Amino acid sequence: MQSTAPTAATVSNVSASRPTAATGGFAPAGAFHTTFQQVQADVASYIAHGDGGFRQDAAATSQAMSLQAMALRNRAGAGLDTDGVDSDTQQRFLASIKPWAQETASKLGVTPELVAAHAALESGWGKQPLKNGPANTNNLFGLKAGGGWQGEVALASTTEYEQGAMLRKTERFRSYPDTASAFRDYADLLTSNPRYAAALNTGSDARAFASGLARAGYATDPNYADKLSKLAAQLQRGGTLSPTPTEN
Repeated sequence: MQSTAPTAATVSNVSASRPTAATGGFAPAGAFHTTFQQVQADVASYIAHGDGGFRQDAAATSQAMSLQAMALRNRAGAGLDTDGVDSDTQQRFLASIKPWAQETASKLGVTPELVAAHAALESGWGKQPLKNGPANTNNLFGLKAGGGWQGEVALASTTEYEQGAMLRKTERFRSYPDTASAFRDYADLLTSNPRYAAALNTGSDARAFASGLARAGYATDPNYADKLSKLAAQLQRGGTLSPTPTEN
C-alpha cells in the first residue's frame, strides 16, 4: 500500500486532512548511521560511569541527539520533495489539473499556481497518488476521512510527527470518483473550516498561503510551509496556469 509523508493533524470532523507522498529521497544512510552510533556510545558511557560520566559527555550527547533529530526530520520530510521529477511530467500534470486549479483558486481567493503547487506537493506531481486497492482515490490533497466523511475510504500507511517524534500509523483517507470531486472537496474544506482562514484570500502570496495552512495543522512536517511556498513560487515563475486569452 502507498506510503505517505508527514501530514496533517486537524481535529474537526469535517476537516481532518493530511498530505501524502511516497517515501524516498532520505538523508544519507551513512551519516544517519554514524550519528545513531554516537548516541548509542553516549548512552553506554552513562550506564558505565553514572551521572558523572553523563555530565562530562553532556555536550557531546546533546549535539549527537540534535544531529540525530535533524537526520530524522530530513528522512521524513524528503518524501514530500518534488526534486527529480522531469519537466515533461510536471507539465502534463499541470495541464491535467488546470481547469480545476483555476476553479478552486477563485473560491479560495488565491492564484491557481498556489493550488496546483499544493496538489503537486501532496501527490508527487501525480506520480504518488493514494490507492484504494488497485484503484486511484484521486485524493490529490491527502485529505483524511474524519467522522463526518460520508464517501468512500482508503487506508494508507503514513508517518506523523507527534511532540517531535516520528510515528508510523495507518489512517483513513477520502476517496473520490474523479479529479474534479477532489478539488471541490478541498475547496469546501478550506472555506468551511475557520482553522484555515489565514490561508484564504492571500492572492499570489505563496508564503502567506503556505504558512496559513501549516499553522492551522494541515501538516505535521516542520518544513511543510517552506516546501509548499518554494514550489508555488516555482510555478508562479513558469506562468503555465495563467488563463489564456480565450479563457474567461
